[in-house]
Amino acid sequence: MNDWGGLAWLVVLLVANAFFVGGEFAVISARRSQIEPRAEQGSRAAKTALYAMEHATLMLATSQLGITICSLLILNVSEPAIHHLLAVPLHALGWPDGAVDAVSFTIALLIVSFLHVVFGEMVPKNLAFSVPDRAVLLLAPPLVWVSKVFMPVIWVLNAAANGVLKLFRVEPKNEAASTFTLDEVATIVSQSRREGVLMDTAGTVTAAVEFTDKKARDVAVPLSDLVTLPQSTTPDDIEKAVARYGFSRYVIVDEDAAPIGYVHLKDILRASEGPDAEVKMVEPIPAKRIHHMVPVQEDTDLEDALAVMRRAGRHLAKVRDAQGNTTAVLFLEDILEELVGEVQDATRRFRGR
Repeated sequence: MNDWGGLAWLVVLLVANAFFVGGEFAVISARRSQIEPRAEQGSRAAKTALYAMEHATLMLATSQLGITICSLLILNVSEPAIHHLLAVPLHALGWPDGAVDAVSFTIALLIVSFLHVVFGEMVPKNLAFSVPDRAVLLLAPPLVWVSKVFMPVIWVLNAAANGVLKLFRVEPKNEAASTFTLDEVATIVSQSRREGVLMDTAGTVTAAVEFTDKKARDVAVPLSDLVTLPQSTTPDDIEKAVARYGFSRYVIVDEDAAPIGYVHLKDILRASEGPDAEVKMVEPIPAKRIHHMVPVQEDTDLEDALAVMRRAGRHLAKVRDAQGNTTAVLFLEDILEELVGEVQDATRRFRGR
């Protein structure tokens, strides 16, 4: 290999080393929340990036293998080339062969170390940290391809590393941590507000963080505080209740005052239509007009209760204690107020249930 060929290989190995370093840091720095939407839209690069993030230890083993090989080859390739390029001018100065060899090796070591640290390590690492989502989409596909080509070797290296960890009673993890805990999010929000980066004057962000700590019983309205109507309620009775209390939904109870469902103002609007509207207005509401309430337990997380209500398409849920007794009613409006603040019922005249 001639001297210029050796320098060309130096550049190639530096690029390869930078690729492995960038891929390693991109896989552990990227966030699933930024990659998953792209994967759902059909992006092959995003799907491959998710695979790499889910097999982080294999990707790290691949990167470390590539970095080690490149690092070992760089000096072996560059030292002879630089030595030969420096030999002629140094010999022209009358230096002995021993001095020429020592100076050439020292200069080669300094040059290669600088190039390796700056362009082979620090630049790709900082790029991967600065734009992790873009970096993982670019670097994950070829990194995954390399891992599959050298899978037997990488599998042995990864298994050996995991075995050492288990000797110290540390459970290896295959997937990179790409989520924040609730406490971490709360800390980020608090710090951002103190530094003026996040303006949360309405308290919406803080409420969203605190929302996950609340249970159904914390927001539900006790039965004793509800405005309820009997099963024999007529559309005319509901109309009067709306005029008096200003709510659009009312809980219907049986003879034992146990909630059986709820009715909405729009239900009586249907009853007031047609030629027999006057008769319908004074007849009890048909059972089919009474919406059932989904049951949730008192200790159900508020976010889980919201999910149950959304799946069922219900605005109200009955809250039960450990014995199965209904103790309160959970309103969708009250759940939303925990997130965005006061929500006014369009028909509401004054506060109170």
